[in-house]
Amino acid sequence: MKSHCSGYSWAAMAILAPYFSFIIFAHETPFHTVLHNYSTEGFSIEEATIPEIQQAFKAGKLTSRGLVEFYLDRIKKLNQRLHAVIEVNPDALLLADIADTQRLKAGGTIESALHGIPVLIKDNIASKDKLNTTAGSFALLGSKVARDAGVVNKLRKSGAIILGKASLSEWAHFRAFNAPSGWSARGGQVKNPYVLTADPSGSSTGSAVAVAANMAAVTLGTETDGSILSPSSVNGVVGIKPTVGLTSRAGVIPISHHQDTVGPICRTVTDAVYLLDEIVGYDPRDHRASKSAAPFIPKGGYKQFLKPDGLHGKRLGITRGSDFSKSRGSIEAISFEKHLATLRQKGATLVENSSIDAIFNAGYGNDMQTILLYDFKQDLNMYLSELLESPVRTLADAIAFNNRHPQEEKIPEYGQDEFLEAQKKLNFNAEGYKKSLKNVYSITKNGIDKVLKDYKLDALVTLDDSIIGLLAIAGYPGITVPAGYNKLGVPFGLYFGGGRGSETNLVEISYAFEHATKIRKIPHV
Repeated sequence: MKSHCSGYSWAAMAILAPYFSFIIFAHETPFHTVLHNYSTEGFSIEEATIPEIQQAFKAGKLTSRGLVEFYLDRIKKLNQRLHAVIEVNPDALLLADIADTQRLKAGGTIESALHGIPVLIKDNIASKDKLNTTAGSFALLGSKVARDAGVVNKLRKSGAIILGKASLSEWAHFRAFNAPSGWSARGGQVKNPYVLTADPSGSSTGSAVAVAANMAAVTLGTETDGSILSPSSVNGVVGIKPTVGLTSRAGVIPISHHQDTVGPICRTVTDAVYLLDEIVGYDPRDHRASKSAAPFIPKGGYKQFLKPDGLHGKRLGITRGSDFSKSRGSIEAISFEKHLATLRQKGATLVENSSIDAIFNAGYGNDMQTILLYDFKQDLNMYLSELLESPVRTLADAIAFNNRHPQEEKIPEYGQDEFLEAQKKLNFNAEGYKKSLKNVYSITKNGIDKVLKDYKLDALVTLDDSIIGLLAIAGYPGITVPAGYNKLGVPFGLYFGGGRGSETNLVEISYAFEHATKIRKIPHV
């Protein structure tokens, strides 16, 4: 039987063997095996939303055990080719039984929307259970976290079941520039479920692919610069990148405290918002950011903004992007124009102006990379120092581990240039670091902030993924919703971005767009 580890040396396998017990291995089941839609008591699980699942629980048509068994079966049959799940929780069925018992004792109804719902979380989000937290690297295999990440703690309090860990671009795609999106040493190469040869994007690749292929009810990803929005877009699902601090980053393997955020990746805006409601809020272990963002959280949560008429009265800044003129006549361009017509029909005012387009041309790339390199070294060293046990304690240790295990970590193929560049950075007092921080602040103030204010915009709308970087350096929220499929069958999403704390507007807009278009199709895997 061939496993994800088949290319590793026996010496390395001997070193790492004690930690392999829960890794998902490839199965001998042929990939073309037909996966019939699992149903129980007349309820179809595939594509079911959280409200639909909860209603089925209440009506006695479904149990949490049945739900978990469905997803475990999907993982067993599909993961051999998609590589979306790096580990499953060996206690998932036990937790499902506990949820079913609690529901029975409560008379069939429990208030929490996520009670008994299995959630797959990205493998850089700590969970204090039998699962590893490794960012896809063998360097952290066997490390022990002191506690659940802040968002995982909230999930457990809601009664959610941690189904397992999703594969990702190793170290959230911050080890090597040349590493492909969705690749990690532990998880292998994640595949796009619509077109296996297409770029699945990253770094929350497994989270997006798993939920797209119905291998999980809902998933969590993280984003520093595009890692939720981009894989969600190309894998045909909804991704919410929250305002930095709206969700706690405590217990998440970091890149940058300036840009890191945790958010939902789901099949529908409804599910994404239900999941978001359960993970937002203040966390003393991420005090500064979460305290600053907490006032943006609406009383009663975000579910109240799931309105079919949410586009009515909204002012939307439209940009086609710098390369749009080259793609005229393409499926993407034609789809975009149709979607703009839908936005107008549903009551939105569309604003187009060269000043809006101009903000996408801001040269922030070098400054952002400088900030991330400085932040990564300091933030990662802090995270590693707090682990109860770990093979590595510093970035320098991780570099040395990779040098000792070059074949397992594919150092000859991909290198670790970002690691090496970050290791050279000294501290936060460096002039270059301070200058870059000032530059990105100025770009945000004179760019996205200015056009939102000058044109009284509720949000920006585009197919151009350049918006991702602008939202990243600002720490601002964004949502992507399925918008079409290109000539190869690869999905693409429409991006909605706004100012700090503008999630209420973005939820209204994105839900109304989804409700009016209903673009998403199930991948034929």
